[in-house]
Amino acid sequence: MKILHAADLHLDSPLLGLESYESAPVERIRSASRRAFENLVSYALEHKVDVVVIAGDLFDGDWRDYAPGLFFSAQMARLKQADIKVVWLRGNHDAMSKIRKHLRLPDNVQEFGTARAQTIELETLDLAIHGQGYAKRDVTDNLAAEYPRPIAGAFNLGLLHTALDGRPGHDTYAPCTLNTLRERGYQYWALGHVHAREVLCEDPWVVFPGNLQGRFVRESGPKGATLVEVQGGRVVRVEALALDVVRWGVCTLDASACANADDVLELLRQAMDVAARAAEERLLALRVVVQGVSRAHNALHRDEHRYTQEIRNAALDVPSGDVWIEEVRFKTERIGSESTGDERDELFQNLVQSTDALSASPEQLEALRQEFDPLFKKLGELRVDARGEDLGGAVHLGRTVERARDVLLARFSELAKD
Repeated sequence: MKILHAADLHLDSPLLGLESYESAPVERIRSASRRAFENLVSYALEHKVDVVVIAGDLFDGDWRDYAPGLFFSAQMARLKQADIKVVWLRGNHDAMSKIRKHLRLPDNVQEFGTARAQTIELETLDLAIHGQGYAKRDVTDNLAAEYPRPIAGAFNLGLLHTALDGRPGHDTYAPCTLNTLRERGYQYWALGHVHAREVLCEDPWVVFPGNLQGRFVRESGPKGATLVEVQGGRVVRVEALALDVVRWGVCTLDASACANADDVLELLRQAMDVAARAAEERLLALRVVVQGVSRAHNALHRDEHRYTQEIRNAALDVPSGDVWIEEVRFKTERIGSESTGDERDELFQNLVQSTDALSASPEQLEALRQEFDPLFKKLGELRVDARGEDLGGAVHLGRTVERARDVLLARFSELAKD
């Protein structure tokens, strides 16, 4: 028996703010969740999977129209033609209270109810699937504790949308412990909600497959589903499948050995080529971070906009793949104190000490933030950038102070040489 375990598809996730990114391939990224789901269905057909289980957050929220439902139903019809069963449940994003529009699905698809935990038996496969969907977004009860007892003689699979006892970046919905899951006596737990792949246990198997398609740079690396093969009532193989169509990544370059900005660009060309090869012909959405104590520091910060565009331009000519630069961050540091050798050196050092002290002081940053607060209030929704970061927040303000310091010091160093 072959079981395909997926979760967190977030079909038609809106990806708000994407248009504000320079030269962003908006439509390719926006359609990625659908294309990845088509890959999932195609894999199931090609490899003759017996059943597909989806552990919540199939949809990203309420439908604006019926298009998401029609798309899902069409993919389910493809599976029905091959007699592949589908069992799914709702998570916090597609809880019963959030999705108000509904369409009747093909009869190869079964959905768990939300009132209580129940068992769906697929007798021709000797498979018993236990689960419960979310009636509302914020489920704080330990659902797993009430899951049914295992069915004797069947392969028992628990389907659950949960963060267990907590995972960074994820609300702790349907909280439970690994011991709670193990005590149920099932052979496999198909979990959802956590977007990073994680195998928590192999006896029994307890698996987060991660989300099917990364949506932004915090969801970097391969994304997809998990194939589970069962023989004689036990798991004999668990394989991670990469089914994403857009691969997000971070390229961090140590510029310590670079004598100038041209050296940085050449190293980045090489690094982007390696990253593109690893993406295996997918669109690679890449954040570039240049760091290290480097002689290129002054040039990069003196003309940050130019070199950002040079990096974007270099990405257009990567020989081994399709690369789009999501963002460039210059985090290099100066070499030594870079004394000017005359009376201007005191001004230089005062600038360094003042800005460093400001960056290190939450109190001073808060006072500075309050000075700009009337302006940020007038901006309204515009104060949140494309990455969801509050331009008036302490984190963004601290980063802005550091960037301003680096630009001023770089330009001051050039003036001091005259």
